[in-house]
Amino acid sequence: MASEYSLSVVLEKMYENQLGLEAALMELVLLVEQQGCETVGENARGALERIGNNAGFINQGLARLRILEKD
Repeated sequence: MASEYSLSVVLEKMYENQLGLEAALMELVLLVEQQGCETVGENARGALERIGNNAGFINQGLARLRILEKD
């Protein structure tokens, strides 16, 4: 079991924060697009795409780190 402040636990908390920020940014994108600011919405969606792509990579890295910590 990982300790309270092990690397995997700290990275998991950072990953959870990333997901929360992604959700909040999406809410803002929808609001901005409804107000007719398509360019701003497109730019923010580009950032959301990057966040989404990185989320899978981070999740895989966390899974591997947890396995290493069990040994």
